[in-house]
Amino acid sequence: MRIFCVFGRHNYGDPMRGDGYEFKNFVPAFRALGHEVSFFDSWDRSAYCNFAELNRAFLRRVEQEQPDVIFCVLLGYELWGETLDIVRSNGSVAIVNWGTDDSWKYEQFSRFVAPHVDCYATTYPKALEKASYHGLDNFVLTQWGASRDTLVEPLPARRCKYPVTFVGSAYGNRRKWIDILRARGIQVACFGHGWPAGPVSAEDLLRIYRESVLTLNFGDSGIQFRGLLPYRSRQIKARVFEVPGAGGCLLTEPAQYLEKYFRIGEEIVVFDGPDELAERITYLLANPENRDTVAYRGFKRVSSEHTYDRRFEALLEKLAPRVSRPPIRAIDWPIFEQAARRHRMGPWVTLLRALCVSCARLIWGKHRGPRAARRLAFELSWRLRGAWTYSAAGWPGRMFYKES
Repeated sequence: MRIFCVFGRHNYGDPMRGDGYEFKNFVPAFRALGHEVSFFDSWDRSAYCNFAELNRAFLRRVEQEQPDVIFCVLLGYELWGETLDIVRSNGSVAIVNWGTDDSWKYEQFSRFVAPHVDCYATTYPKALEKASYHGLDNFVLTQWGASRDTLVEPLPARRCKYPVTFVGSAYGNRRKWIDILRARGIQVACFGHGWPAGPVSAEDLLRIYRESVLTLNFGDSGIQFRGLLPYRSRQIKARVFEVPGAGGCLLTEPAQYLEKYFRIGEEIVVFDGPDELAERITYLLANPENRDTVAYRGFKRVSSEHTYDRRFEALLEKLAPRVSRPPIRAIDWPIFEQAARRHRMGPWVTLLRALCVSCARLIWGKHRGPRAARRLAFELSWRLRGAWTYSAAGWPGRMFYKES
């Protein structure tokens, strides 16, 4: 098949954050299965002046590549519903979106975007129930995994460079937990955005996992909202599979359905709260033979069941009946340009943006103000206007291109 991958070359579109997870793992997995793969960077805001230009460039590439499958990882409203509908109505191509964070993102994103794609792959089992309730029949359950190219057997604990490591951004309660461990004499080497050591390359990331006696994973996704009430969302993350696959020994917060993928306590270790985490670390550092057993069993489970080539092979098999070889007809550019005209700012929307940003800067400062204004506009938009948020006319995308 010809597979056209649409996501970021770098994490969150920022080269300073290193190569994107999807780019480093998904593209090689498709190629390993023998597919012809092309790529479009939909997360790089510096490449275009607004989302209209981004959507126009995407459609031009679709015409050029003539793919069988378009495999997206959409962050938000970078590709409009109108753009996806133009592609779907215009040929034999099947559009897949790999959904991230559906433990909290289903309500505000996935249910509105799913009607515009042929297959919505989710890693959150409850999303299937919710989708059925909303009359959506194109949700498919999958899960994060590890790249077969990066599988490597664990080192014995005695040969590891780091006793305990954590790799990930410093947000939420992560700093607090690390400080608690350090106060108890447990030193944790931290890497990633917001830590003094800063981000590391994908190659260094995998090396750190393997050279660590223990690697930590926090399952939270920051503060989310249920209605107007804040809460912390926990979910299975890619790191749960990535660490054992790279030869590391994983200690992770619990997440719903985790036991479906690993034998808890035998292949990975789970902790709930800083006291239990400190206890688990102390025990495993003092008993390296037990640590080595857990690391090896986790590696074997990931190697045999949880690699992306297996995930995508199963996913593409489900898509096969929808894919045929006739070429895509010419893109209906007049229809697209009608949508693009709805994306123009205009004087009133320009004034609204200026007022929102000015007020936000008074509260959150010069640098954080514009992003805070975008977040407030987005939260109001999806609650009040739903799917309109992800259309060409949606205000968050029109007013806050660079901040999105």
